[in-house]
Amino acid sequence: GQYAGAVLGADGRPSKPIIGVPLDGSAGVQAIGDTDGGRYDGDAGVDRAVGPMQFIPGTWRKWASDGNGDGLGDPQQIDDAALAAARYLCAGGRDMASPGGWWAGILSYNNSTEYAQKVFGLADGYAKGAQSVRKQG
Repeated sequence: GQYAGAVLGADGRPSKPIIGVPLDGSAGVQAIGDTDGGRYDGDAGVDRAVGPMQFIPGTWRKWASDGNGDGLGDPQQIDDAALAAARYLCAGGRDMASPGGWWAGILSYNNSTEYAQKVFGLADGYAKGAQSVRKQG
């Protein structure tokens, strides 16, 4: 996949950093003050979500993971970001295989019913596509 012209390389890193919009409280955007001095998002004024899993820097600091075994936790590296997201979503014993655990996990990631419904639709479409590939093989 790609985002804003960034394409994942063989090393799991995007061709250019994936940085979200400034979380400055403007229309439709939550205000989140800077938590990283610009280390991850390049913005020392307010936070921006970073990487393919769109971690807010302060959240990344808590859940940073090394999914590719290189000894580093990099929010831009897809394996690191995916492992951190899995740890975050399953925190507190949430069971992402149960409907209640799934909704609780998604809403903890972004407390918006509209967001959770969009994620559900995308995940459902992905699962249906994966099932049709298995049936053909």
